[in-house]
Amino acid sequence: MLLQDKVVIVSGIGPGLGQEVSTLCAREGAKAVVLAARTAAKLDIAEAEIDGLGLGTQVLKVPTDIADSTQCQALAEASAAAFGRIDVLVNSAFDPCSYAPIDQANLDYWRRTMDVNLFGSMALTQACVPFMKQGGGGSVVMVGTMVEHQPMATQGGYAASKAALRAATRHLALELGGDNIRVNTCHMGWMWGPNVEAYFDWQTAETGRPKEELIAEVAANIPLGSIPEDGDCARAVVFFASDYSRVVTGASLDVNGGQWMPV
Repeated sequence: MLLQDKVVIVSGIGPGLGQEVSTLCAREGAKAVVLAARTAAKLDIAEAEIDGLGLGTQVLKVPTDIADSTQCQALAEASAAAFGRIDVLVNSAFDPCSYAPIDQANLDYWRRTMDVNLFGSMALTQACVPFMKQGGGGSVVMVGTMVEHQPMATQGGYAASKAALRAATRHLALELGGDNIRVNTCHMGWMWGPNVEAYFDWQTAETGRPKEELIAEVAANIPLGSIPEDGDCARAVVFFASDYSRVVTGASLDVNGGQWMPV
């Protein structure tokens, strides 16, 4: 098991990647999974999924808005108090920003997105790092996006926040390497799950085009021929969380079925 006996914090629990990551961490032997999200009901659903595995994984639910640094500190302290250490932090919480062309965008939405995606992820990382140092090391995994390097219309605010997070991640990797703390990023493309399915439902309602046709249009641009499942994308996150990547830090892994292939 890739995460045998590790204590893992996953932010941004909800339908989709966050929940998939938390469940997979339990499957891979984590001693404890700490669930963090703003909505308590989402934490209950994720807890039920983990409990349903019957593996005896300990679960701690901490309602948290990562844009509030005080709540981030409380989350880290509660995790360490409950389990004695923090081995892994997965920064999956995000704000998608508003979908608008940049010349028409409300920059107040951009600021909120920066508060969550950049400053919130940094605040939670800062809160967890002292406990990782005490334990002799750890792994921080950031969830980035393909649109950082392949622009998509109306997603400028989201891309800008994640690009800033990517830059900070590389500096963190440099600064924390001496403490045996690794910091890496998974850059997600299209991920088939509740959020993307809802997007295609909305597009069908807006355009009148069949849902299957819209999905096929996106899949045609993905060399592997289909939209990756969010559960499969979660596996890339767990790889960085695990000791299988123990000599990897400051890395960016593109998880998109080949739609973006950096030079």
